[in-house]
Amino acid sequence: MKKILVLQGPNMTYLGKRQPELYGTTSANELDALLQAHAKTHGYSLEIFYTHLEGQAIERLYQAVTEGVHGLVMNPAGFLYSGYALRDCLKAINLPYIEVHMTNIEKRGIQSVLAQVSTGMITGLGIQSYVLGLNAMLNLLNQD
Repeated sequence: MKKILVLQGPNMTYLGKRQPELYGTTSANELDALLQAHAKTHGYSLEIFYTHLEGQAIERLYQAVTEGVHGLVMNPAGFLYSGYALRDCLKAINLPYIEVHMTNIEKRGIQSVLAQVSTGMITGLGIQSYVLGLNAMLNLLNQD
């Protein structure tokens, strides 16, 4: 069974309350339930990890490699601005990485320092960005 890690960056635990005009009203718990249902339907194992600290994100990624995780879908959130240490970690590990954002970061004038090490990126589609990111990861993993 394929194992996928969804890593949620800073402030993502506050979904549904934080700037609903940008991020919608779906809570983190509701999003998690939606993604777990996707995993069950498509027959893969999914872990969702939230952190506000870049060091914890790095530690979790190295642990994921040790655990045999096959792919990473991440919304780096605030890490996208200055996550150079996280970017170095992503370069060091051999995991396909799909970056997702609920908003269109280009339209907002934001560039991700992590995008250059991603396999692909999906932005601007709200919570569907995650579903599309997981589908893309499954397609990548099934090519092996």
